Amino acid sequence: MSGTLEIQPLKPFDEVLILRARVFGDARGFFLESFNAKTFREATGLTPNFVQDNHSRSARGVLRGIHYQLPPHVQGKLVRVVTGAVFDVAVDLRRSSPTFGKWAGHTLTPDSGEMLWIPPGFGHGFLVLEDNTDFLYKTTDFYAPTAEASVAWSDPTIGIQWPEGFTEGSVKLSEKDRQAPQLQKAKVFE
Repeated sequence: MSGTLEIQPLKPFDEVLILRARVFGDARGFFLESFNAKTFREATGLTPNFVQDNHSRSARGVLRGIHYQLPPHVQGKLVRVVTGAVFDVAVDLRRSSPTFGKWAGHTLTPDSGEMLWIPPGFGHGFLVLEDNTDFLYKTTDFYAPTAEASVAWSDPTIGIQWPEGFTEGSVKLSEKDRQAPQLQKAKVFE
């Protein structure tokens, strides 16, 4: 624990991190420090320069991803849920990595004070588990349409095990996510 932030790797990765902010609560409600550059650096050894904050609200069953940006606009993301719940997923898309094509998932809710750090080189996606879920994330580079890429959320070679009850016929996808290529045909990192 570093001050108000505890970390643990999201296995099988060492680079994808679960961060738990200390939640101070009483009868009035709660307080948590959602980001502090000094605390983040002390806990992780990382010094990301966040340049953009994003906020999405989604209904139950919406699936967003697996998204990423290629060089020269790669993004690291610090993600959290403030209302509702998501099953959040990271996929290693670095061809030279021993964990290339592997995935890890973690459920995020507001009560836990948890966030995920998804470093550059990883794809990211999430499945919304409750209606009116608010998802916030910071990025280390600006959105760049010319650099955006995706891989199919249902690619069998990756084999993501989405929560029970959510199938190809029941999830709500954007057209972009419906058209996402399989890993073998996707543009990835070297």
